[in-house]
Amino acid sequence: MVMPILAVAMLSMAGLVVDGGAALAARGQAADVAQQAARAGADALAPDSLRRSGPQGLVVDPAAAVAAADRVLAAGQVVGQVRVAGDTVTVTAQLSRPTAMLSAVGVDSVTGRGSATATVLYGDVVEGS
Repeated sequence: MVMPILAVAMLSMAGLVVDGGAALAARGQAADVAQQAARAGADALAPDSLRRSGPQGLVVDPAAAVAAADRVLAAGQVVGQVRVAGDTVTVTAQLSRPTAMLSAVGVDSVTGRGSATATVLYGDVVEGS
């Protein structure tokens, strides 16, 4: 009587370890892709803003920013949302992975979510600052 209960408990624990790791990996991948997409979106500057004098004139082209971020999301096989507000691009990404062991107890997938924001910057990047 104790052995079947113990076996189910052990399999459930193994499922939590294996599929918990998959959930953490999905979350990390979603966050990585969201960061890359936000950077790509923030790099999509309006061409006329590049001709203005001074860095304060740099403006994100909203349509180009969304398109650039969507391309990165698609390349990473992640679904997400892109929001552009002024010179800031925010990307929220979501990735689902099937479970290996927890599907035996009705949990068919795990989902990872990540969010990142990038802002237009002007100037050189100085290492160590």
